[in-house]
Amino acid sequence: MKSLSDVVAKETIYDVVIVGGGPSGSACAYWLAHAGWSVCLIEKKHFPREKTCGDGLTPRAVHQLSEMGLEGIVAANGHKYNGLRAFGFGASLEMNWPEHPIFPNYGYTITRFNLDGLVAENAAKYGAAVLNGVEALDLLEPVPGEESGLVGASGVVVKDKDTGASTEIRGRYLVIGDGQNSRLGRELGVTRNRDWPMGMALRGYYTSDRHDEPWIDSHLDIRDTNGEVVPGYGWIFPLGDGRVNVGVGLLSTSGAWKGVNTTKLQEYFVAQVADAWGLSDETCLGPPTGGRLPMGLSIGPRVGVNTLTIGDASGMVNPFNGEGIAYGYESGRLAASVLGEALLANDPSALRLYDERLQGAYGDYFKVARGFVRLISEPRILAACVGMGLRVAPVMNELLAVMANLMSNDDKGPAEIGYRAVSRLAKAIPDQAWELVFGESTLAR
Repeated sequence: MKSLSDVVAKETIYDVVIVGGGPSGSACAYWLAHAGWSVCLIEKKHFPREKTCGDGLTPRAVHQLSEMGLEGIVAANGHKYNGLRAFGFGASLEMNWPEHPIFPNYGYTITRFNLDGLVAENAAKYGAAVLNGVEALDLLEPVPGEESGLVGASGVVVKDKDTGASTEIRGRYLVIGDGQNSRLGRELGVTRNRDWPMGMALRGYYTSDRHDEPWIDSHLDIRDTNGEVVPGYGWIFPLGDGRVNVGVGLLSTSGAWKGVNTTKLQEYFVAQVADAWGLSDETCLGPPTGGRLPMGLSIGPRVGVNTLTIGDASGMVNPFNGEGIAYGYESGRLAASVLGEALLANDPSALRLYDERLQGAYGDYFKVARGFVRLISEPRILAACVGMGLRVAPVMNELLAVMANLMSNDDKGPAEIGYRAVSRLAKAIPDQAWELVFGESTLAR
């Protein structure tokens, strides 16, 4: 890790300046530095630092960490698990992660406190200048875009949070990866599509004798203060170090969970699983924390004159399950690839490939996911899907593969993936659920 004075003295203009040291920013920095480009990664907090998250790594995330050479250290510092144990409406089912030609059939749990610094340090190992405790305050020399309307910039104005010193960091290209509340993202002109799903999550840590179980638990029938089912889920993720991560997530759209008190929802969920997991005020390690999660590429535009947005700053969260870490790594890697092409060709217009490739990789799949979120926002549909589905293991295993984006397809194109996701959902969701919404069964379709 570098000091601000060292970075400014060493390099006048970086090839790429990246704001945000989370999964997307650190992955982007790693892949660029690994390819030999000069990179400055700016993180406003000091690693290690707390980050609100479920702390679960799916097989997609594990694959990306393995590709960056980090699975060994993650395995040494985290907890390996086999799959998902789902509960809902009087039924439960244990489901292993599916076999896949690319992704492993296991995941890890590891706190973001322990994880994020590992990826940033890996980028530094390959030559990236990584700044801790330095906040990007403003765009440097912003210029309007000619076609997209988005702003370009020569870099960022930054402030060392320890010393108060301010300076400029310049780059040929600027990447924004500092989360969904990014002030710089708003300055660039990005906005959220408010018609698309928004998630909300809250989590806390507890000590538990069951901290090393081989499953992550998902409860699919959480309820509000009136006992009504809400569109979301509760989770317990064993961390293997004496602790479990316990939280609730709401996946909805069109204000369906407007007015829901997430703190109370968390309290009710903890009470629901307290006896089974040994949760109490005495085993609680602190108050829960939470935040909002824009989903399904709901933030854009993502390409400016010489700028890209990645990770949560571009809405890279899977609407099916609220997963964001894997998509942060993937979008950071994809952005690094496009930036490499732009740098080699000395052609900023190559950045347009980023959006094309994002849409090709995720567009159809996220479109299906957004429709699914709307579907389960109706409590009767949620009850029908979960209550019946959990009693039919093949159905739920198929649905798990779809929701975690772990489908194994012979045809890899986005249209085929989108179509297969729809087809598999049609088979997985009980006929009664479709009838409640559409007045017809899957057979009629």
